[in-house]
Amino acid sequence: MTDAAALQQESVPMSKSTGRRTDMRSRGEPALWSLGGALAIGIIMILGFLALVFSNGVETFIPKPITVVTGIDGTVTAGEPFRSELFKPTPEDFAKASPDWQARIKDANGYANRTLYRMGNFDIYGEDFRWVPDFMAAKIEQPHGLVFVERMEWGPFVGTVKSIKVDGVERPFTTLDDTAFVKAHETARDRSKAIRKIERVGINDVNHALEQERLGLRKVELASGRNSAEYKDAEARLTGISAGLQQRYDALSADVQKLREINAGNTITLAEIGGREKTIEFSALVRAYAANDLSFAQKAGVYVSRWAEFLGSEPREANTEGGVFPAIFGTAAMTLLMVIVVAPFGVITALYLREYAQQGRLVSFVRISVNNLAGVPSIVYGVFGLGFFAYVLGGSIDALFYPERLPNPTFGTGGLLWSALTLALLTVPVVIVATEEALAAVPRSMREGSLACGASKWQTIKYIVLPRAMPGIMTGVILAMARGAGEVAPLMLVGVVKLAPELPVDGMFPFVHLERSFMHLGFHIFDVGFQSRNAEAGKPMVFVTTVLLIALVTLVNATAIVVRNRLKKRFAGSQF
Repeated sequence: MTDAAALQQESVPMSKSTGRRTDMRSRGEPALWSLGGALAIGIIMILGFLALVFSNGVETFIPKPITVVTGIDGTVTAGEPFRSELFKPTPEDFAKASPDWQARIKDANGYANRTLYRMGNFDIYGEDFRWVPDFMAAKIEQPHGLVFVERMEWGPFVGTVKSIKVDGVERPFTTLDDTAFVKAHETARDRSKAIRKIERVGINDVNHALEQERLGLRKVELASGRNSAEYKDAEARLTGISAGLQQRYDALSADVQKLREINAGNTITLAEIGGREKTIEFSALVRAYAANDLSFAQKAGVYVSRWAEFLGSEPREANTEGGVFPAIFGTAAMTLLMVIVVAPFGVITALYLREYAQQGRLVSFVRISVNNLAGVPSIVYGVFGLGFFAYVLGGSIDALFYPERLPNPTFGTGGLLWSALTLALLTVPVVIVATEEALAAVPRSMREGSLACGASKWQTIKYIVLPRAMPGIMTGVILAMARGAGEVAPLMLVGVVKLAPELPVDGMFPFVHLERSFMHLGFHIFDVGFQSRNAEAGKPMVFVTTVLLIALVTLVNATAIVVRNRLKKRFAGSQF
């Protein structure tokens, strides 16, 4: 035996049962290690992605200290340190550095570090952020007394408080915890909420009533003509109602104007680090805190209040600040409506294909088509939804039931209903395939036993097959919900918008308005990340909204999984 043959024989393990040597490949070890390694890599990638998103999202609302950087050229920059990076200075910037810094940059192969500061004060500086190279900083400090002010418009303000005015009278200012400051701010915010309520409820009801009367007159005109007696009666009625509505509108507008005049007498004067002043109303002030003087409890209070605002209010500043409550509501409403549509249609289709249809080429062709539909790009469904649901079906509904509103469409444009139907069409193949597999897994003996006892086919399906297949059906519904909740491309064509002034549910009849456009968390992420005027300002909101979307999808799926597990326990003998 040669040395090579002996070495090869020694490398082949010996079987314990037969004492014969076997090739390792025949025992599956290489495939086992390959599959295990691929699984480990996949898990590491998922965990890494989640860690990146959650770490950036959770720390978004943590209040950061304000740093004041005095440059070697005399410029002063005050703001929150946002992020740092290495860069290669230009020859002009390199020449401004001190000899010591020039030597350091040369030792680092021509690279230096720079820090991005979030300055705020966009209405004064015309920019939100500023890069400051380390070699350009003569002094870096975090002085006391600087405040970070979040405003309804123009973003945050970084500087100091010069004075406050309460009810038109100048008041001495001490700290942000001063009773006069806190009370004036709370009162002004309450007045702003009252103004918003009057505008959104009172004035909106007046405008809605006036619009309904106008549409009623238009409907009479289409039915009887402008010269008919019915039209003249409706016109006279509109004139009388309009007068009363106008009086009510004027009274509400007067109330709003009075509250705004009071707010105008309650102001705060701020000064940026260079001394330029800015006076704003307390009603435009969201929150203010001394960034460099916060205790741990105060930081926690700011953090919690920011989360509360994020979850319960509307967005502001081109969606880069404020809350996402309309997007949360729109995402949940659209997903639930989609499930209500896709679950029965998917289950009924699968029942027919598996239990009733005669198996043959036609049924095989239908199954192949359903499987192929699952691979169609989602944007194609969006185009179909816009063309068929909105333009064809919605346009027909407008022509039949809302002719007085034309040419302004009611259902003939994107809305919550068409978005849900489009995503139901997109996800129905998943439900069909999962339901067919669940039905096929129910033992045939159960069907035969039920039929032998005198039950009809439908009774067998209803009481024997469906209950035992329900866990598998729920699996398909869960997958459909997960995919539908995260889709964005088709929604951009059939109903989702950047900012929806009204929710699909309100206090006006018929209370649920499926024709309205809506906001969606997925589109909100796209809009803030790629369509905001400042990508850096929108980046924190992208991460925190992503965290919220993942949490919402997880919550919905977890609820469905709990229901599925309970169904499993009821039928422990089932294969699901």
